[in-house]
Amino acid sequence: MEPDPPEARRRPSPLRGLLLVLPLWSRFALGALPLGSSPRRVSPDLLSEQQLLEVEDLTLSLLQGGGLGPLSLPPDLPNLDPDCQELLLDFANSSAELTGCLVRSARPVRLCQTCYPLFQQVVSKMDNISRAVGNTSESQSCSRSLLMADRMQIVVTVSEFFNTTWQEANCANCLTNNSEELSNSTVSFLNQFNLTLTCFEHNLQGSAQSLLPPKNFSEVCKNCRESYKTLSSLYIKMQKMNELENKAEPGTHLCIDVEDAMNITRKLWSRTFSCSVPCSDTAPVIAVSVFILFLPVVFYLSSFLHSEQKKRKLILPKRLKSSTSFAHIQENSN
Repeated sequence: MEPDPPEARRRPSPLRGLLLVLPLWSRFALGALPLGSSPRRVSPDLLSEQQLLEVEDLTLSLLQGGGLGPLSLPPDLPNLDPDCQELLLDFANSSAELTGCLVRSARPVRLCQTCYPLFQQVVSKMDNISRAVGNTSESQSCSRSLLMADRMQIVVTVSEFFNTTWQEANCANCLTNNSEELSNSTVSFLNQFNLTLTCFEHNLQGSAQSLLPPKNFSEVCKNCRESYKTLSSLYIKMQKMNELENKAEPGTHLCIDVEDAMNITRKLWSRTFSCSVPCSDTAPVIAVSVFILFLPVVFYLSSFLHSEQKKRKLILPKRLKSSTSFAHIQENSN
């Protein structure tokens, strides 16, 4: 067999171009660059045929996915047992459901009355993670892995966000029986709120069908006055009860659902419809106002009468009378 001509041996291989993009560690490993030297452009012609073959084999292995051999995970890589993974998955699903409920109930505010079952579910899932079930080393390891294994502490941060949101909304003031259901006063208020809005809507539709101007809401003010007064009375009663019980942490606010519902109703009643509720205690208020107005007049009149100057009567003392009589007697004797 005749040897290959020199031109064939010198013919550049199609893979020689990959030498320019190979990592520098491969060139150091093959001797293309001496250790300690600065990286520079190396021409493939300076490499021997044996080195070129080794580089081609390495390149083909990398392109085919062979890599530098089978990879193995480090032995200290944290891995959760199936029970711990199930706890984490349950908390993730419950958190996702509660987050969606809070966002959907943001406007108008209905988060306390709508999301309290999901909030209780998240609290329960967090308790399952945080407490060590059965005092086993596996359960304690699961709790540490999910709650304290890293600086971010994602599970703890998410749980604190839900708790802070629930406290700032004062949802406990709308709930009873360990926050498992709505209180009777909250249910009564929300029912009356729905009745009031229904009355507004019904009378607005009647006004639109009549020949009255569109901004004339006299029918709303007339027909919905009692419903509005009942709602306002319930709200004031709930405020007084809340102040007595003092359940709200940041002050004496009611839960955000009740406050937002009352604010909406008051804005519609006073700003949109320009309605007003006459005061039932008009006569006592007028009587007290008139009395207060006449107080200065009475004061100055009584002062003038008591300060009037009276005529003084000159009364001589007894000693002066006796001395005068004695002098008169002596005058007569002479």
